[in-house]
Amino acid sequence: MTAARPAPVFDELRTHLARTTPLSPTEADRVIAEVLAYFDEDVPTFVRRRHAELQARGVRNDESFARIAAELGTRRFMPPALSLRQLRRIVYT
Repeated sequence: MTAARPAPVFDELRTHLARTTPLSPTEADRVIAEVLAYFDEDVPTFVRRRHAELQARGVRNDESFARIAAELGTRRFMPPALSLRQLRRIVYT
């Protein structure tokens, strides 16, 4: 999931990462783009992806949906509060 170079607003971050880590400026751009793409995932895509990941680890649905509900609050843009039933509908529709 490699994205294009981040917007110029991230030039200071790019410079900081290149100065304080072993990353080159080009690698810093890639890291910034990957992080932004990760957090730009919309709610239904996030819910489906996390449910599939948790299910693959053998986590039961009740626990999966509770975890997903808690994780939604940590996303870059605060999503609407979703009930466990709404989360289930996203996965199963």
